[in-house]
Amino acid sequence: MMLGVSGSGAIVALLLLLVIICTVSEGARYRAKFILFIILSAISSTWCIPLMFLRIGDWRNALIPAWGCRQIAKLLGMKFHIRGKENIVRDSGCIVFVNHQSSLDLCVLAELWPVLERCTVISKKEILYLGTFGLASWLWGTIFIDRVKGAETHSTVNSTAEIIRARRAKVLMFPEGKRHSGTTLLPFKKGGFHVAITSQVPIQPVIVSKYYYLNDKLKKFDSGKSYIKILPAISTTGLTKDDLPQLMEKIYETMNKTFKELTQEVITEHIEDLKVE
Repeated sequence: MMLGVSGSGAIVALLLLLVIICTVSEGARYRAKFILFIILSAISSTWCIPLMFLRIGDWRNALIPAWGCRQIAKLLGMKFHIRGKENIVRDSGCIVFVNHQSSLDLCVLAELWPVLERCTVISKKEILYLGTFGLASWLWGTIFIDRVKGAETHSTVNSTAEIIRARRAKVLMFPEGKRHSGTTLLPFKKGGFHVAITSQVPIQPVIVSKYYYLNDKLKKFDSGKSYIKILPAISTTGLTKDDLPQLMEKIYETMNKTFKELTQEVITEHIEDLKVE
């Protein structure tokens, strides 16, 4: 009994020590938050797998994991505010473009999933073999594709477009292709635009303000809020691959302008809040 009490006391003391270290050290807080994010996200994504077998391939299977991810965001001190719900495409599938900043964008997808409805993502087929996470991804309707080159690319785009039309799916994609923490968006990749034009569904731009409370170089991860703005959809009806450059430029300029505006707004509000405190 005494050994058990001593063991409990040691655990409590260790936890208190970790809290103190994370309070005084930005680097320790940064690492601790990301470790917590990874562990809790893995649990949130997979614990309800048995329930998902009741409706295999249904986007609603991800609603419970998405709810869990939103609670994780709150635990880490991240607050998201969604604007522009009136712009959501309701009567068809669409391609949803979201700017890409960090692995924490998983929390953004968790915010959007129940709001947009009929959501899915495109993933490389290798993800399917990542144990329980791969199984969960398949159960909530992820579109898995092979990494292709040359002539195979055309058939992959066509098959993806067919899935979008059949499911009326909202496919969430990061058009920049890789994450970054800059003050402007990176140039867009063509893949999502090819799928949109082939399937003749609209493109729904979604912008998330810069995570001013996160800095990977300085190992800083504080608390803060972000704005998510759903912009009016842009039609691709009647467009062909010849219209691709103009479409890419138009959407990039719109998203980049909104990204700068939202970021400036949220930083200004943060500074004002600090003055009040």
